[in-house]
Amino acid sequence: MEHIESTLVFLLCFFFVALAAKQFGRYFKIIRLPLITGFLFTGIIVGPYCLSLISIDAVNNLNFLAQLSLAFIAFAAGGELNFSELKNRVKSIKWITMGLVFCTFFIGSAAFFLLTDFIPFMQSMSVNARIAVSILGGSILVARSPSSAIAIIKELRASGPFVQTAMGVTVIMDVLVIVLFSINSSISDVLLTATSFNISFIFLLAVEILIMFALGCLIGKLLQFIISKPLHKWIKGGSILLIGYGIFVFSEKIRHYTANNFNVEIFLEPLLICMIGGCIVSNYGQHRDEFLNLLHDIGPTIYLIFFTLTGASINLTLIGTLWPVILLLFLIRIGAVFVGSFSGGVLAGDSMKHNLVGWMSYITQAGVGMGLAREVAEEFPEWGGAFATLLISIIVINQIVGPAFFKWVIFFVKEAHPRAKKTEKNIIHNVIVFGDDGQAVALARQLHSHHWQTKVVYFENDEMKDMIETPIELHKISSITLDELRSLGVGGAGAIVTMLSDEINYQICELVNKNFKNTNLIVRLKKRINLERFQDLDAMIVAQSTAMISLLDHFVRSPSLVSMLLDLEEDQDIIDLKIRNPYVSDKRLSELDIPPGILIISTHRAGKMLNIFDNFKFKMGDRLTIIGPSEELTKAESFFTTNHYVPMVIY
Repeated sequence: MEHIESTLVFLLCFFFVALAAKQFGRYFKIIRLPLITGFLFTGIIVGPYCLSLISIDAVNNLNFLAQLSLAFIAFAAGGELNFSELKNRVKSIKWITMGLVFCTFFIGSAAFFLLTDFIPFMQSMSVNARIAVSILGGSILVARSPSSAIAIIKELRASGPFVQTAMGVTVIMDVLVIVLFSINSSISDVLLTATSFNISFIFLLAVEILIMFALGCLIGKLLQFIISKPLHKWIKGGSILLIGYGIFVFSEKIRHYTANNFNVEIFLEPLLICMIGGCIVSNYGQHRDEFLNLLHDIGPTIYLIFFTLTGASINLTLIGTLWPVILLLFLIRIGAVFVGSFSGGVLAGDSMKHNLVGWMSYITQAGVGMGLAREVAEEFPEWGGAFATLLISIIVINQIVGPAFFKWVIFFVKEAHPRAKKTEKNIIHNVIVFGDDGQAVALARQLHSHHWQTKVVYFENDEMKDMIETPIELHKISSITLDELRSLGVGGAGAIVTMLSDEINYQICELVNKNFKNTNLIVRLKKRINLERFQDLDAMIVAQSTAMISLLDHFVRSPSLVSMLLDLEEDQDIIDLKIRNPYVSDKRLSELDIPPGILIISTHRAGKMLNIFDNFKFKMGDRLTIIGPSEELTKAESFFTTNHYVPMVIY
């Protein structure tokens, strides 16, 4: 009873610490540092090695929260592995993954072993123990961060063979690192207990792996059963977390029971079991979307708890002693990543340009790596805490510098397709209106009222100076040339609206279509005979002669829809996007988990408008026009435009 009371007190105190960590995370995000860095920083400050607001006893009593979080991280790692998304780049993914795992593990393990004389907690260890710690450290250095990679890909709207390969390798490696860690954990246990290697050990290891895979499959089926039931999402989410925690408890009970009653100790790695379960849900059955959405909803709270608690366990004094070793291991890991990525790319036959810079995609680490470090701390309490502090320090550095490298390399290989800058209301920042009449002026004012930064470009009408007021920019030009368009900033505009003669409009659209990408072209058409010319340039066309009649017609037949289109409904918006997510391709509308309140009002494919119905199949490259609440539109845009659908991204 006393233990329960103390645990409840620790939980209450930790609740207030977590609230503070959440706020610190926001501040860190403002200065462009990962969200989890703020959580870790808060945990360090309030932890037993700094302000002592959280004691060592509290950290130990709250270990069940860490185990629950680790199960969640493993489910997420398995859920991110979708076999159908990897098939297009199988050869490159296979060779680069092999190169990275081999080089990072062996070079990392060797570096740990050679530096043992400079790591205080390893100096008094035997050679066998040093090897055990080294291979555990080498295993954790293999880990990557799919969530961070996905966040960057979404931010840059990146797509292409380089990004597909990087994403596939990152996801697979986060799965393989758990398998690798499980094997090395068993080997380390043998080395640390001075047990001899023989055929019975190999047989036991094989049996453990088979049992873990069987349990993982059963857990996957159990998760599918729970998700398929008509329960509230929080009940389903809570059930997933309880199942994950139950796996940790079961693994610990089996370990103690076999050690006490038999001559062998069977260790079932709970992270591997959870990862396999998540992989089963993601690849077999019809519940992947709901599973990932559940993880997405739970994720922010779990990561807040896990990283804050992890920060509280970090020994600042030890970091001060170990910082040269931490920095050296960080640099050695980058070198190993370069060698592995380059050699794998060469074997796969990838372009030398990609091979030389590919390593920049694989630096970032986060949840899985920290989770494995914490597992070592729990499994080997004599030296595990110091080991975890060392590894977590390296991971934090990788998490800070990795995203910057990944962003740079995506731009370098020209696979970034970012939107123009946005305002605080999430609207594309710049628009250029080519026109010299009252309609052009009225459009500029309307766009400005909706937080667009607007430029109006005209030729001869000097009365425009009196019609346009600041802060709308006004530019007079004498001719349409590529240099003139560049000086106007067309390359950074989210949209170009042409409201001049059809011939001048066509000159502008043709130059923009050939020289500037990711810019929407909108044309006010005067003569319908020119319609096909503008359609060939992928322009959106408003036919001046029939626009008013069509609008009145729709007001009669669909007044609510037109009200939304004309912004007469509150908190409603409309976006236009192109499908880039391979997961969506060939899926029927009825198979997709579209956010509530979202209405797809048109689909264009190869210049033709298609009718939407339940059995309609989407294709890559389809252009959708979607209407709905602003918050839900953001989710829908992320779902359709990312080239790897995993919605759970918080850091």
